[in-house]
Amino acid sequence: MDLVAILGSPHGMKGSTGRVLDALIAAAKGHGADVTVFSLADLDVQPCRACDTCHKTGTCPIRDDFHTIKDAMLAADGVVLASPNYIFSVTAQMKCLFDRWCGPLHLQAMEDKYGAAVVTSGGAGSAEVESYILRFLSAMGCWTVGSVGAEGWRLADPATASPVLEAAAALGTRLVEAIETKATYPDQLSERRAFHDRMKALVTMRKADWPFEYERWQTLGRL
Repeated sequence: MDLVAILGSPHGMKGSTGRVLDALIAAAKGHGADVTVFSLADLDVQPCRACDTCHKTGTCPIRDDFHTIKDAMLAADGVVLASPNYIFSVTAQMKCLFDRWCGPLHLQAMEDKYGAAVVTSGGAGSAEVESYILRFLSAMGCWTVGSVGAEGWRLADPATASPVLEAAAALGTRLVEAIETKATYPDQLSERRAFHDRMKALVTMRKADWPFEYERWQTLGRL
């Protein structure tokens, strides 16, 4: 089983988000998963330029580390996205990655894979960002297994850090188990189907402009 964990914190694994993510990763590895970690602080993922090339040809023309991350995500069984809360959203580093997924998202390229989220906040508000990350994963076609979030100050005290790290480990275990059992979540079906149908309609409507995506949907037998 292959998992990919992507960390959007500028502090890398040394920060609060990295610490929580590390607990999740350790648990997943303990249950047999191979985990590849990408720390965006150490990589070059540039913003989307809205050139439309990915829709037309299937390839983004920007030469950076996005392609390595994308290929790893597409090959993985599950993905964990981790980011601190930066003013009610993910970091700029993580948002660049999200925006570059526009083409694969149109194709529902992560359909039936599994995803989870990790968020920390300086004060409060991690739940809002957790929800955003899970929505992104769902939009890509993933089943979402859950999330863990916490205020950074909780990690400074072993007494308050312990429940957070235990929750992260439990999420890592749950993610592995979901993949092993090919779990499905009936409460997510409506949202998944609605977004799938939305992408189908969009790609069909733009078929003259986005030939790669339209032909890909045809190849997959979805049209």
